[in-house]
Amino acid sequence: MAVLSRCSRAVTAATTPNAAAAKFSYLIRALSPFSSSSSSSSSSTFDADNGLNSRIKPAVLGTLKREPKDRNVQWVFLGCPGVGKGTYASRLSDLLGIPHIATGDLVRDELASSGPLSSQLKEIVNQGKLVSDEIIIDLLSKRLEAGEAKGESGFILDGFPRTVRQAEILEGVTDIDLVINLKLREEALLAKCLGRRICSECGGNYNVACIDIKAENGKPGMYMAPLPPPPQCASKLITRADDTEEVVKQRLRIYQAMTLPVEDYYRSLGKLLEFDLPGGVRESWPKLLHALNLEDEEDKQSAAA
Repeated sequence: MAVLSRCSRAVTAATTPNAAAAKFSYLIRALSPFSSSSSSSSSSTFDADNGLNSRIKPAVLGTLKREPKDRNVQWVFLGCPGVGKGTYASRLSDLLGIPHIATGDLVRDELASSGPLSSQLKEIVNQGKLVSDEIIIDLLSKRLEAGEAKGESGFILDGFPRTVRQAEILEGVTDIDLVINLKLREEALLAKCLGRRICSECGGNYNVACIDIKAENGKPGMYMAPLPPPPQCASKLITRADDTEEVVKQRLRIYQAMTLPVEDYYRSLGKLLEFDLPGGVRESWPKLLHALNLEDEEDKQSAAA
């Protein structure tokens, strides 16, 4: 673990992609027993009504159709802030038995810990800015070190990479199998972000927004029901400090400017699966599983009950 400790201490001083990659590579390789050499020049798109379109490449389909025994997948979730990356990544993590690593949670944990980065992170988050590569890689390295100590392998990354530089660092040290890009209409996304609530006692995530967008101008309608808390949490709900309309809109502007190129980067590698969310979790989860060629037996049993 001496190498891991040196990586963690030194990463904040990194000033080039090569330096950051050198400090990050040991950790990520420890969690990456499988590799993929798939490469292509286009992405795959999943339409909720028609399924995967004809542009999907055999190499990508090979990734989607992993046998159950190959559960150590290395996937990345992309999408605008608040689109639901954490919700779907967490569900897939439980289904596949691999860790879901959300850099947003790592940042929030660091903020709550009053650690050395806490005050710096508080200012960045409250202004709706993106956290620097060095800080994110430092936090992620610590999380990977802890996972390695527990014998974890494989991962679903949520919130990383957010820049092309981060994506290049990641690709330089491991082979990402698949990048799932969740997409949601902007008006629904804004309402969803403003409706988010957290239980101050148990940490549960809920949403008070009832999103009902009527069909018009050729666009289909969309309905997303609220996700209300259980009675014991109802009086303990709080709003995240960064879930104000001004900050949410600023996050979306930053995403458009900085993270859309990451989509293009993975699209050029043939690793991007674009998934348009047709509604809330009830409508979207089965269709996402279909796009990934997976089944959730517990979900099917619940639906049949």
